[in-house]
Amino acid sequence: MSDSRMIRLILVLLVLSLAACQTSNPSNEPPDKPATLFKDDFSDPLSGWVQLDQAGGQANYADGVYQMRVFGANNNVLAVSGQRYSDVRIEVDAIKVPGERDNRFGLACRVADAGNLYVFLISSDGFYGIGKIIGNQPQLIGMDALLPSEKIPQGSGINHLEAICQGSRLVLYVNGEKIHEVQDTDLVAGDVGLVVGAYSPQGTEILFDNFEVYAP
Repeated sequence: MSDSRMIRLILVLLVLSLAACQTSNPSNEPPDKPATLFKDDFSDPLSGWVQLDQAGGQANYADGVYQMRVFGANNNVLAVSGQRYSDVRIEVDAIKVPGERDNRFGLACRVADAGNLYVFLISSDGFYGIGKIIGNQPQLIGMDALLPSEKIPQGSGINHLEAICQGSRLVLYVNGEKIHEVQDTDLVAGDVGLVVGAYSPQGTEILFDNFEVYAP
């Protein structure tokens, strides 16, 4: 993998605590929401997400959102919710603060530990990918590098992200539009959470709000 658009989840992953939903829908619209399994608006700093401050990054509650910072290139921060699911649909609002766009951020499902999980990623300069880490080895699924999409707004602002994990089906939506779908069978159950990484030495900062997990 190169140092540019590869997933490069070099497990400086700072795992923040341990342990989502959907129905099959071949269209470009996300399926209707069934019953909520778990939700967090991050207004309560005791809701279960770990507050972390380490050399590679930080994760903390901050004024009603969950703030994740990454310091330096090729570092990552992973935060999980303390739940466990198999087939799930996850949603979150991701807010990019002004600054470096050369980043990656998104959702994680079926997180067994920092070395085994699926990730659904976009970047602030309009790239996307679905990947996995198996046995501490990161890789994208069905692509060699993150790919550009005109459907992903660039720069600072809010993006509504959705990830579907159903059987072998893994789907990424951004702002209600289907961006990418792949098939994989390596992981069957685990936690759900958030991931942020950086390609640039300047690092990156993402705020998250309205995290929700739905039943299939």
